[in-house]
Amino acid sequence: MLLHIAGVLDAKALAHMRERLAGAGDSWVDGRATAGHQGAEVKHNEQIDEASAVAAELGDLVLGGLERNPRFISAALPNRVYPPMFNRYRPGMDFGAHVDGAVRLLPGRADKIRTDVSATLFLNAPEDYDGGELFIEDSYGAHAVKLPAGDMVLYPASSVHRVAPVTRGVRLASFFWVESLVRDDAQRSILHQLDQSIQRLIASNADAEARVTLTGCYHNLLRMWSST
Repeated sequence: MLLHIAGVLDAKALAHMRERLAGAGDSWVDGRATAGHQGAEVKHNEQIDEASAVAAELGDLVLGGLERNPRFISAALPNRVYPPMFNRYRPGMDFGAHVDGAVRLLPGRADKIRTDVSATLFLNAPEDYDGGELFIEDSYGAHAVKLPAGDMVLYPASSVHRVAPVTRGVRLASFFWVESLVRDDAQRSILHQLDQSIQRLIASNADAEARVTLTGCYHNLLRMWSST
């Protein structure tokens, strides 16, 4: 499921983030610092050191935005979220075609997280830079994604994807992974569609008995498919 989620962060939060990232100084490191063998060969960008104070501060802002976004909860069904990271592409930087690693070690901890869903949250406006499109491949081909600041794209972590070279300006984004309660993408898609339909029925005050039945179907499917 490839999904655009609007308005994860508001203008005030975005302005604060851009200000903090602009003044992050030595907290910016080579993006290959956290890349696996496959990614390191094609990754040419910069990112905020995961252990830095600015990463922790801004990561908490992103997590707060996610917690307040019902569409993210519906689509991702998050069990655990990897601490949000932050990257920067300046002119000439790109990230070649790759697939995200299936399992990541949580920073500063001994346990691991399964990466079911990948997420990119755009932090500056698309007119601020040329190039920098996120291309995500599925059975229908490659989809170019370049969203307004504060908007996010979710996609299966199993997808081949890449970031096109930036030719002007700077592209800023946050990226992270979600371990979902439901690891299968097709099942998550069905649950999301069912949940959104139930919400529309509630908003239109449709047949109450039918809503209860459909809600029961939703939770019984979630119970059947959940990995917990």
